[in-house]
Amino acid sequence: MPSQSHPAGEQSSRVRRKRIGFSRKPKNPTGEMTLVQHLQELRRRIIISLLALVIGAIIGFIWYQQAPFRIPPLGEILREPYCSLPEDKRANFNADGECRLLATSPFEMLILRLKVGALAGTVISSPVWLYQVWAFIVPGLHKNERRYTLSFVAVAGSLFLTGAILAYFILSVGLEFLIGIGAEYQTAALTGERYFYFLLALLLIFGISFEIPLLIVSLNLIGILEYHHVKDKRRIIIVVVMIFAALVTPGQDPFTMVVLSVCLLLLIEIAFQFCRIHDKRQDRQRPDWMDLDDESASALDEGPSGVGGPKPVDAPSGISSSSINASPKSATPSSPPQTVRAGNPAPDRASQQVDDRKEPQRLTDRGGFFDDVL
Repeated sequence: MPSQSHPAGEQSSRVRRKRIGFSRKPKNPTGEMTLVQHLQELRRRIIISLLALVIGAIIGFIWYQQAPFRIPPLGEILREPYCSLPEDKRANFNADGECRLLATSPFEMLILRLKVGALAGTVISSPVWLYQVWAFIVPGLHKNERRYTLSFVAVAGSLFLTGAILAYFILSVGLEFLIGIGAEYQTAALTGERYFYFLLALLLIFGISFEIPLLIVSLNLIGILEYHHVKDKRRIIIVVVMIFAALVTPGQDPFTMVVLSVCLLLLIEIAFQFCRIHDKRQDRQRPDWMDLDDESASALDEGPSGVGGPKPVDAPSGISSSSINASPKSATPSSPPQTVRAGNPAPDRASQQVDDRKEPQRLTDRGGFFDDVL
């Protein structure tokens, strides 16, 4: 038996659900989210990202001094480039000869541990907050844009990580060069704050600098930078990269500058080759006028559409091509001219206007073709 509906009972239950706050929200028939729903989603993803950052920072704070599963502590990993220096080039304040950094204030060790823990927490929780950012952006992208964005983020992360790892391994060589200058007269006693500032600055500079080739490839993909624009400018690029490396390296030591310059030039050349292959696939050809000497003039095109070539002139309205090409004989009226009667000039004038409309006019009677155009 079909169940009977009870309008009164349904209405009362609907009112009761509305009072206690369980009323269903009306869905958008188009499937699109409203502005309030977007803001609610953004708030939810920000809260999840902040919770992940806090949890990661706590893990980093604990990992700074203690590490399970035979993993070296984070503090030991970060001070390893300094401890790899020869003993005669660094100060030693301990009787057992263990390598330690110097602290000059009571709260320096705590603040340093908090900073390192927060940075480590940002790296540890990066999969969570990166996913939240991606999940918030991806509904507004097309399928091909999602693929390009995911590839761009993956390549950018890989390049940044490669640059940071390279900076970590060359840090000891740069420190040895900087500390060895004037070692006969002084001994380097680095504080933890100064050393970690130098280390993090070098990691960030190398990681961000390795993103330059990705920027070049992105400009080529959107059609702003083409290969023929940078084809003959490699010498200028080498000089610019060397100056850039000399300015951004924290210690300005030659070894770090040379390593950064060589790596950047190699990655930029790989990016240029990608641009060349991409332009070839897109059939982007270099214009012929760009290969001319600066003091030589290009030849004028004498074709119908070239500079200085003949151009057709449109006929004015009211004159057909047959009237322009007509001979003077055909332009003369075939009927004999009518005589003008002095007594009644109006009919003769009207008949003359009718004959003018019927017969083609000669260009010479109206001042010529170019006078009509003007």
